[in-house]
Amino acid sequence: MKLKLYAWIAGICLLFSALPMMAQDRSISGRVMGANDNAPLPGVSILVKGTNAGTTTDGEGSFKLTVPTNAVLVFSFVGYTPKEVTVGNQTVLNVSLELDNRQLSEVVVVGYGTVKKSDLTGSLASVKAKEINAFPATNVLQALSGRAPGVQVVQNTGAPGGAVSVRIRGTNSVQGSNEPLYVVDGFPTSGSNPTILNNSDIESIEILKDASATAIYGSRGANGVVLITTKQGKAGKTQVDYEGSYSIQTLRKKLELMNAKEYATFYNEQAVNDKVAPYFTQAQIDGFGDGYDWQDLIFRKAPMQTHNLTVSGGNEKTRFSIGGSIFGQQGIIIGSDYNRYSLRANVTTDVSKKFNLSYGATLTNIQTSRQNNGGGNRGGSMISAAISAPPTLTPYNDDGSYRVLATAYPFISNVITNPLNYVNEQTDDIIANRVLANVALTFKPFEGLAIKISGGIENSDDRNDSYTTTNFINSQGSASVSTTQGRSLLSENTVSYTKSFGKHSLSAVAGFTYQDFLNTSLGGSGVGFLSNVTETANLGSANTPGIPSSGYSFATLLSYLARVNYSYNSKYLATVSFRADGSSRYSEGNKWGYFPSAALAWRVSEEEFLKNSSFISDLKVRASWGQTGSQAIGAYATLNNLGAGKTVFDDALYNTFAPGTRLPGNLKWETTEQADFGIDAAFKNNRYRLTLDYYVKNTRDLLNTVQLPIGFGFTSTIQNVGEIQNKGVEIALDARVIDSDFKWDIGGNISFNRNKVVKLYNGADILGGSVGVTLISDNANLLREGQPMSVFYGYVKDGYTDLGKEKYKDLNADGLINQLDKTIIGNPNPDFIYGLNSTMSFKGLELTLFLQGTQGNDLLNVSSINNTLDYGFGLNMPREVLYNHWSPTNPNAKYPVISRSNSYNYSNRLVEDGSYLRLRNIQLAYSLPLQKWNVNWMRTAQIYASGQNLLTFTKYSWWDPETNSQGGANSIGQGIDHYSYPTSKAVTFGVRVGF
Repeated sequence: MKLKLYAWIAGICLLFSALPMMAQDRSISGRVMGANDNAPLPGVSILVKGTNAGTTTDGEGSFKLTVPTNAVLVFSFVGYTPKEVTVGNQTVLNVSLELDNRQLSEVVVVGYGTVKKSDLTGSLASVKAKEINAFPATNVLQALSGRAPGVQVVQNTGAPGGAVSVRIRGTNSVQGSNEPLYVVDGFPTSGSNPTILNNSDIESIEILKDASATAIYGSRGANGVVLITTKQGKAGKTQVDYEGSYSIQTLRKKLELMNAKEYATFYNEQAVNDKVAPYFTQAQIDGFGDGYDWQDLIFRKAPMQTHNLTVSGGNEKTRFSIGGSIFGQQGIIIGSDYNRYSLRANVTTDVSKKFNLSYGATLTNIQTSRQNNGGGNRGGSMISAAISAPPTLTPYNDDGSYRVLATAYPFISNVITNPLNYVNEQTDDIIANRVLANVALTFKPFEGLAIKISGGIENSDDRNDSYTTTNFINSQGSASVSTTQGRSLLSENTVSYTKSFGKHSLSAVAGFTYQDFLNTSLGGSGVGFLSNVTETANLGSANTPGIPSSGYSFATLLSYLARVNYSYNSKYLATVSFRADGSSRYSEGNKWGYFPSAALAWRVSEEEFLKNSSFISDLKVRASWGQTGSQAIGAYATLNNLGAGKTVFDDALYNTFAPGTRLPGNLKWETTEQADFGIDAAFKNNRYRLTLDYYVKNTRDLLNTVQLPIGFGFTSTIQNVGEIQNKGVEIALDARVIDSDFKWDIGGNISFNRNKVVKLYNGADILGGSVGVTLISDNANLLREGQPMSVFYGYVKDGYTDLGKEKYKDLNADGLINQLDKTIIGNPNPDFIYGLNSTMSFKGLELTLFLQGTQGNDLLNVSSINNTLDYGFGLNMPREVLYNHWSPTNPNAKYPVISRSNSYNYSNRLVEDGSYLRLRNIQLAYSLPLQKWNVNWMRTAQIYASGQNLLTFTKYSWWDPETNSQGGANSIGQGIDHYSYPTSKAVTFGVRVGF
């Protein structure tokens, strides 16, 4: 509002100053619109080149101006590239201004306020609406992958609605969450992922990375902060925008498994090696051919569609933006679906010159159907069964009934299950309702001072219904229903002040906040149903009802905060912030944590020796230090909790309460101390932009569970036990390579992070993750002093014995192979992550390519244990196992001798290079020339075709390298692939129109 008012005042002054020279000049009128959407641009500055004469556009982008003959008009507007137009003999002049992506982020959102990017002292990355909405995604966080330096996004599973893990500058905690804090329109959400949001509703995402930027969020800022701003209304004519897309998803690649003839040959060889009679005759082998492809049974082509409608507008007093969206995705595995329906409204009104009222709300309903697809052993899950099922068999018997695989052959696994049981006879449905609403009243008693009182609520209500029918093999029918409810209330009260005097500029904010977190749960189950008709609708009809369960937790957080920004002559910048957090989770004496930060920046380009440089157009160096925290424990971790139970006295059953097995501890906050040194630079009139950061993060008072001696009474306790360090370098470079009728913009970033465990309790290792199958059962990941987080820890393969059995290195040379011979065999942490975005445009055509990848990270392929090594149970396997296994004539083969008597240890055989480069998105779009066609009832119309994940370059042997089966907010089980739901590739067609 201020910018527009100043532009009007400036325009009026310029107009009056030019009156004497206009007496004999011509009058010209026209409109100024945005080239990307043909939307009118109010407040555009229009100057007659070489003079002070000019004007500004009105609310509909229109202008009138008297100019000299052959005058040149200069059109300029924040966020758009300036344009010069020669008037000539024209009396009507319509002008389109191109978006300047280098200027769009000039004003960015920070904690409890906004700031000009040129005045930033901290490390911040910004992702704008166009990038966020570049391709359809179930989770808005997927849009951050490869877009922001220092931000690693891992899709734990390719399932529709699957969880996403975000790490900003590495992993900080063992027991606490490593997810950043998500703040939506100023509301710090309690959930780990903002699934409530639709991509098209978001205006921008800012990622706060260093302590100077995150310390204002105190005990929740250690893992970074993601600020999400939804679209707000703007003064002007009411606009209607619609975007719709339709996608076809397919499996990225099929595994090259043995066909029926190869399968029979393989198991006959196993029989010979184990000195039993062959299972198949030569006539049977010759007649099998290719057999049945079980991957085709469960994987399918699946549609995905999006529909987004937004209505926005208003006047100088009241602005609004209202949106509705539908997102529907069918998974590439039959029976897995995700549907999201959301409504959003943002309204801001100036009640008077001193009072402003704003309201925002998002309502979302999410419906998810899941399948039993992850994990499993010897065909005991859907994906495991689809890979392992013999190609010599079909899914159905001759009478149309499901084939029972576990008894099909005498040598086959007794747990392998026909995948049709999972597809048709098992459901796992979740219905989730989300509400996020907040309201704020701002009072401005005089210029520069604002008092803001705001409150909000976040509410979640989830219901999970699972049912296995009586038609599922060996099932009597089983049902379970569980509900979880979460509610968070927020009250924020801040005072902000902005003042400029001479060369000095000062802005400050202070306030106090209160937020609480209430969570409840309820569950019931039953086994044995006469009919499948009721499914989960009548648990009471079960022959054996389960024991009901319920839960409750409540926690509060009270905070005081303050920040001061100071600027001298726009050259020397300083920021100081402080937050005090008091949490009910901690014990007396340790409930309060204090988190200070400070930052300095020097805009070198404003100095006289660089001010007129033709090469360096902007140069800023900055340094920051600060402390942030992590709460890292549950609501009652410091209390002596009592557990309910049952006991028998004589012939009666009594309810009991007894202390738990965990000893309560006197715990302190986890504290992360971070130093950051950065450079922001621009060259050749901002044509090239560079951001460079070096940081060091040290997390101390690390919280983790510690085992207690036997006989102590309690088995474990939580203590502050260790330290972790992350340090790294982030580089981002943007360039306008070609700037003419044909435009080419390139943006890229690369990030290097080195993670190290500095200290643990008594120097003892912490084990995490698991390799949990019958053939091999062991811990997968390890935390050890001096090593990166979650390294893989196991044995080292050392060729084969004379009989083709696998050998392992005797690392301590004691003649035995045991736990003492384990060593670090891999690292799931990448050496670096990167992203590259290219946009080429000519007239109405635009081609966008987005590539993203990781380098140097390892993956633990647990899936391959059953399907490349477990030879005695009739499981199908990759074709290469048949053609590259040990024999007297092939002693250096990739795989051991084919025998069910083989035994294995968890070794580096299972560790693979997980590096990849992926063409995340490619899009060809065409904006229709509506003005040329005299279509006045539409502002903009664009059609596009795009492809997602069409190309992936990787050495990883399984379905997809972007997986993390045991990933989660606080999981140290990283880089594990255990029959994960594969990531799909897709082709999308869509349209974007504005009215």
